[in-house]
Amino acid sequence: MAMRKIGLVGGISWTSTLDYYRYINEGVNAELGGLNFAECVIDSVNFDDFRRYNAAYDWDATFVLLADAANNLKKAGATAILLCANTAHIVADRIEAAVQLPVLHITTATAAAIQQQQLKKVGLLGTCYTMELDFYKDKLKAAGIEPIIPKNQADRDYIEDTLLHELGKGIIQADTKQKYLAIIQQLIDRGAEGIILGCTEIPLLIQQADVAVPVFDTTRIHAAAAVAYAVAAPSLT
Repeated sequence: MAMRKIGLVGGISWTSTLDYYRYINEGVNAELGGLNFAECVIDSVNFDDFRRYNAAYDWDATFVLLADAANNLKKAGATAILLCANTAHIVADRIEAAVQLPVLHITTATAAAIQQQQLKKVGLLGTCYTMELDFYKDKLKAAGIEPIIPKNQADRDYIEDTLLHELGKGIIQADTKQKYLAIIQQLIDRGAEGIILGCTEIPLLIQQADVAVPVFDTTRIHAAAAVAYAVAAPSLT
């Protein structure tokens, strides 16, 4: 059955790229049934390169790394690009312009999911770049959503460190989960009506059952947007 081919820029990190691949294939099969699964290609970059460029705030190098991967996907027949990390969307607009393919933006999809639940104020967890820079928060604000982040620098540094050295390697620790839940509770106490798991590794640690308010799993949300794109090929409408 005809569908659109999706290009995934993965490896940022590999642990969440596995989930993207699974969720997209499961989602396409749920839509089309039978033995239909996603037509997709993956270019998996070296996470250490991505980390080093980000740590130096060298967004030009980050752009080149990810744009090269996106161009490889275009050559392989992809008709849209998925950047499989929230932080990667710092350069999403530049990649879309350079590669001349639509980039399915994770924040746009997440904002739509929040709007569906009619929430106005949400807590945002993610890398230090996602929490502290404006590229993510500005898109939420444009959608009428007020994002709040952990107040304490130590808490934001803790999240960044565990994303890199635990979750990014597939390491799950019970004490790390408890610390995340304490940070989430502080956001709820400050009025957060929902919590964005704004790094694609965080859902490895935190699930909806752990939190009293709605949780927005950006990996699942982004994958669902990819599924909707894939099955909306003209021949299927």
